[in-house]
Amino acid sequence: MNLVERDLKVIWHPYTQMKTAKPPIPIVRGEGALLFDENGKKYIDAVSSWWVNIHGHAHPYIAKKVAEQLSQLEHVIFAGFTHPAAVELAERLLAILPDNQQKVFYSDNGSTAVEVAIKMCLQFWNNQGQSRTRMLAFKNAYHGDTFGAMAVSGRSAFTAAFDTLLFDVEFIDIPTKDNIEDLKSRISDLKSELACFIFEPLVQGSSGMIMYEAQYLNELVAHCRKEHVLTIDDEVFTGFGRTGKPFAANHITEQPDIMCFSKGLTGGTMALGLTTCTQQIFDVFLSDDKLKTLFHGHSFTANPVACSAALASMDLFLDPATAENIDRIKNAHAQFAERIKHHPKIKNVRQTGTIIAMEWETGDNTSYFSSLRDRLYEYFLDAGIILRPLGNVLYILPPYCITDTDLNYIYSKIEQALEEI
Repeated sequence: MNLVERDLKVIWHPYTQMKTAKPPIPIVRGEGALLFDENGKKYIDAVSSWWVNIHGHAHPYIAKKVAEQLSQLEHVIFAGFTHPAAVELAERLLAILPDNQQKVFYSDNGSTAVEVAIKMCLQFWNNQGQSRTRMLAFKNAYHGDTFGAMAVSGRSAFTAAFDTLLFDVEFIDIPTKDNIEDLKSRISDLKSELACFIFEPLVQGSSGMIMYEAQYLNELVAHCRKEHVLTIDDEVFTGFGRTGKPFAANHITEQPDIMCFSKGLTGGTMALGLTTCTQQIFDVFLSDDKLKTLFHGHSFTANPVACSAALASMDLFLDPATAENIDRIKNAHAQFAERIKHHPKIKNVRQTGTIIAMEWETGDNTSYFSSLRDRLYEYFLDAGIILRPLGNVLYILPPYCITDTDLNYIYSKIEQALEEI
C-alpha cells in the first residue's frame, strides 16, 4: 500500500469533502520554496503552505535551534513555571511591536490566539462590573474555526451549521472614504454595549484577499479609543512581513489594545500562537479576588521547542536580507500586476506587500465555490505550482526565499492560464 492509500484509510483532511476530493499529494521533502512528492515531482509552494512558511521549508538554522532545544527541554507546564525560550521570545517580540504592547499570553494556533483576545476583552469589562458583551467585526471576516473565532467571522457556508450557537456580533463594512463617518457614528451608538472591535488589518485573507486602505483603519481605531472600545488587531495572517512592513499595524499610527499572532511566528515550522496586550488590560486582571483571573490555558502553552523555532525565525526575519527579499517580491508583484491588469479575463488585481490577488471575471460575483477554482487549482498543480484559489480569486503568497526564476515561472503560467482557461 502506498502513502496515499494508507492516508485515505485513516485520515480526515481539513476543508475537504472527502467523498468527491481527489487523493492528496504525498509530500516527503521540502527545501526553500520547494516541496517534493514521493515520486520526486517538484512543486513551488506559492501559498507558503497555508500562509505559514516565511523562510522556506526545512530551514537548516531553524532545524539546528529546534534540535538544540529538544536535547535540553522539550516541555514544561507553564502554570507556575517558566523557561528561557518563552521569556526571550516575549522580550524580543514586544521590542518590535507597537510600544503599548506590554504582556504576552501564549497559546498554540491562530484561532486560540483570537479566543484569548476575545476572552480578555469580555472579562476586562466583567472584572470592572460592566456588562459589555457585543463584538464589532468586519463583514466577510475570518478569524478562525473555534467557536469564539467563528462568532467574530462573517456568516457563511463555513459557519452555517453553527450559526444559532454563535454569540451576538455587529458586522460592519470595511472602511472607505465614503462610509467612514457612518461607521464612526455606528460605533458611537453602540459603545456602551461593545466589548471590542476585532479586525484583519489591511487584508481580509480567506474572504478573497479583500484589501482596504490603512488611512481609514487608522480612523476607526482612533475612534474606538475615543469611545473606550477595545481593539483587537488579528495579525495571524499579516504579521511578520506579509504586508511589506514587519506588522500591518506599522501602516497605522493608532495602536491597537491587543494583537494576535501565529502562522509566520515560527517560520511555519510548528504550531504556536500568542496574544499581546497593553498594561492597562493586564492590570484589570490583577486582584486579590481569584475569580478575576484569566482562566485560559493549553497543555502545550509556550512549548519550549516551538518558542525556540520562533526565536530562530525571528533571527532570520530581522536579518536585513529578509527585508531585501520582501522588497524584491513586492516589486516583482507590482510589475506583474501592471502586465495583466487590463487583461479581459481579469476583473481586478490588487496587491499589499508580498500578497498579490487576481480576481477572474466569471460573469458572477466572487464566490468561494466558483467552479473556476478547481480548474485553476489542477492547472497549476500540473505545472508544479501550489496555488489554492479562493473561488475565482487567485493569489500568490510565497516564502520570502523564493527565487526570481520560480516567481517568474509562476507569473508566466498565470499568463498562460489566462489564455487557455
